[in-house]
Parts: sequence; structure tokens; C-alpha cells
Amino acid sequence: MTVRRTNVENSLDSILYRLGDFGKYQIQVFGLVCVAVILHSVVHIVYVFTAMDLNYRCKIPGCDATWDPNFDQPWLPSAIPIVNQKTDKCFRYQLVPNRTEPNLNCTEDVFNYNAVERCDEFIYSGVETTILQEYDLQCDENLWKLTMVGTMNSAGQFVGLIISGFISDRYGRKMLLIWGMVLCAICGCLKAFMPTYELFLLMEFLDAAFGSGSYICGFVLGIELVGPKKRVLTGTTISCCYAVGEILVAFAAWSLKHWRPLLLVCYIPPLFLITYLWLIPESIRWNLSKGQVEEAKETLRKLARVNGKEISEKELETLDVQEIERRDCSESLEKSGSILEAVKSGVLMVRLIACCFCWITCVFLFYGLTLNSVALNGNHYVDFILTALVEVPAYIVCNFIVDTMGRKKSLCGSYLLTGTACLAFIFIPPASRWGSLAVYLIGKFGATASFTILYVLTSEMFPTHLRHSFMGTCSTFGRCGSMISPQTPLLAQIWEPLPLISFGVMSLAAALLTMIFPETVNKKLPDTVKEAEDIGKTPPTVKETIERY
Repeated sequence: MTVRRTNVENSLDSILYRLGDFGKYQIQVFGLVCVAVILHSVVHIVYVFTAMDLNYRCKIPGCDATWDPNFDQPWLPSAIPIVNQKTDKCFRYQLVPNRTEPNLNCTEDVFNYNAVERCDEFIYSGVETTILQEYDLQCDENLWKLTMVGTMNSAGQFVGLIISGFISDRYGRKMLLIWGMVLCAICGCLKAFMPTYELFLLMEFLDAAFGSGSYICGFVLGIELVGPKKRVLTGTTISCCYAVGEILVAFAAWSLKHWRPLLLVCYIPPLFLITYLWLIPESIRWNLSKGQVEEAKETLRKLARVNGKEISEKELETLDVQEIERRDCSESLEKSGSILEAVKSGVLMVRLIACCFCWITCVFLFYGLTLNSVALNGNHYVDFILTALVEVPAYIVCNFIVDTMGRKKSLCGSYLLTGTACLAFIFIPPASRWGSLAVYLIGKFGATASFTILYVLTSEMFPTHLRHSFMGTCSTFGRCGSMISPQTPLLAQIWEPLPLISFGVMSLAAALLTMIFPETVNKKLPDTVKEAEDIGKTPPTVKETIERY
């Protein structure tokens, strides 16, 4: 069975290698896929700025000018309570009776310091406009409504990922990528005109649900079109494209500073992905998995023509044989073990539970650090851009350390790096702007690396016939982390360092749990439950190393 599976895997790979691992045709299609991934990243993360909390204070009648009032005034300590060395956002001292006439000097004798009252008007420190003003979400008791936007976005992705897997397998990667993004764009454009907060949340959920599977489809389309030697390059490039999208949306928000035009700028471009119906092919491997051999052959003929190569009909006939071998291989694997056998395996169940917690932690850290970057003591646009930019070296470094250090040590080290950085950040003086930012970026670097490494490790330590199911289970649990992470600003209301403490504690706990995992570097992918249980118990042999690569 091993020889047969090797033939199945190598049949199409050998054709792609001869026609060009990464020729002109693949570059054209891959470039279009990268554009789609960037657009997906933009619409996925734009809520950070549309639902961003702002710096504001009470407007003081008779003190603040009715025309273009300034945020910073020398008399503010006399008019507004100071809480934790900051001007209170929503309360002001009451005016002394019979002293309500305008008094632009606002001296202390105007206010009664024994009584405060809630504000009904606000002045903002900048020109940014978010849904905060649109739906009157000011003050701490409404902060949960702002953070709920991110949670609703993650809930939409959670539901969408469950459905998108079925749609992708049934109707193809191309169809899901295109129609998912187009429907997402329609909901996003409608979101810009929602009259109520509740309808805005509904559109947030729907656009996230429709677009949730687009990144995975783009990733799969990219790596399935190239030869084996270029898969690491394409996978890393697509991951970097996600970071590019984050940076672009930050620049757009910085330029526009208004949530409605920002939504339109971000959601209108994905509508043009409808042209991909004619511009990109369906995944060749998906065509073959569905028995659509003729469609796969036609794509290969076009690939050969654009790359300036020739492909014979005799070579294409091997795809018919490949389809028969794949079905036989699948039947053999089904006989090699069952889900019941895996459930009875204490080793695999402990491994699965630990893996689920690590996924929750990974997603919680990655999105939590991304979302909280706009609350650092600096220009929130610059901070967000730098937090996104640090993902690129993390993706690149991962491609080296996972093979040299091993998956297990690399993952543990990444978690420790993030946890240590988050806890160290608490003790850095706020005045040390660049010192605190550097430590924060180190934490985001570690979170990105752990996300990437965990994906690889999860795919290598479970048996073949359960690999997709177990990875799906871990990924689904991971979405719980993305639903929790937008709520972390609420923890700061209890104690300001609490969000970072939660990041640090979960990171260190996950680092300890990685000790449960086996080392899978240079190990043959396990086909049966027994092979999965035994993986990592013995050092790799020369034969296993050759088979691995």
C-alpha cells in the first residue's frame, strides 16, 4: 500500500515538475489568488477600526466654545474628575447654582466638587469617527457593545467554517473563494448604511460567515497548483499576504478616519472577484478527487501552453490510473482503523484535548494582541501596522526552525516567548514608548510563530483517515479563542494589566502542554492509530528521513 500511495502522490507532481514547478501560468494564477487573500484579510480585520474605542471627554457648557472646541484645556482638572491619572470620559462636576452663565475661564468656584453628573455631549481628541458616535456607544457601560462587534465577527467565521468545508468539498475551492467573497462584500457594503446597532451586528455576522472559508480556499488553490518544491514558498507567501491586507486596511483607516467610507473602500473591491470565474482554474486535485479528469487535463494543457511546454496525451492518461489508485488507497486506509479505535486510544485522546487547548490559546493570542495594539500608548495606526508587519519575519523564520529545532521545541519556545513578552510588558514604564512597543512586537512574533508551527504539528501527529477530522476539531475549538479575544479590553476595566496577564498565563500553560506532543520531524505520516501512538518514540531512521522528503 505504501508504494501505491507514493505513486498516487507523485503522478500529478511529476507532471507539474516537468511542466514547471512555478512557471508563467502558475505565477499568473498565484498572483490572482494572492490578491483575493489580501482582500479577504482586509474585510476580515477592518472591524478593528470601524468599532474602535476613541479618546473623548465631557463637553462643559459655558466653558467649551460652541465653535471648534479644543480637547485639551488648562481648566479640565477643575471641571472633570481625574480617575487613574486620566480625565473621566463620561462625568463632570456639577455647576454651582446660579453660576450657569458662560465663563470661558472656568475657574474653580464655578463647580461643586461634592457632586458629579453624567454628560450628554462629548468632545473627541481626534477627527476619527467610528460606530461609537453613530450608535451612541460612549462610556464604560457600553464598551461591551464595541467589543461585541469582534466577537460577532468571530462567531460568523465559526459558523461559516463549518459550512464552508462542506461547500468546498462539494462544489470546489474556486466557487467558494469567489462567491464567498462576493457575498461577503455585499453584506459589508450594506453594513455601512445600517440604521441601528443591532442590524450592524447582523451584517457583521453574515459578512464574516460568507467570507470565512476564502482564506483556506486561496491557500489550497495556491499550493495545489505548484510542484512539491515550491509549496513552502507559496504557503509562506500566502501567509504574508494576510499581513499585507492588515497593513493596507490600517493605512486606509488612517487616511479616511471615518467608518462609513472605510467600509466601502474595503468591501467594494472584492465584488470584482466575480471575474475570477473566467480568470482562474479549479484545483486540479479537487477535479481528480471528484472524478472530473477531463477538467484536470484541460487545465494541464493550458498550463503547458502558457509555460511553453508540451504534454502528451499518454502522460495525461496517467491521471485516469491515478484516480483508480486513489480510490483503492482510500478503501485500504478506511480498513486500517476507525474513529472508534481512535476514541479508545488514551494517547490520541489526551493528545487531542491538549491540542484543542493549544489551538484556543494560539488564536486567542494572535487576535488578542492584534486587536489590543490599537490601545497602546502611541499612534494606534502605526502600532497596528507594526504589529501586522512583524508577522512576516515570523512566517519566514518558521520555515527554518521547524526542521532544524523540531516541531515540539519550536512550538514550546514560541509560546514561552509570547508569554514572557506579555508579562514583561506590564513592568515597562508607560513613558518608555519604544521599549514597550518592542516587547509587545516580540509577543506578537511568538504568537504568529506558534500559530504556524501548531498547524504543521497537528497535521502530522494524527492517523491519515482521521487527520482532517481532528484538525477540523482543533480549528473549530480555536475559534473560541477568536470569539473571546475581542472581549479582552473589558478586562482592563477591572485592572489595566489584566489582558496581558491573561495572554501570558495562557501562553505558559500551553507551553507546558506541548510536552505531551510527539516530535514529528523527519517522521513518516502515520496511517493507522497504532502508528500515530508510536510516532516519536524512536529516533527517525535513514529510510524514514528519505520517505519524509
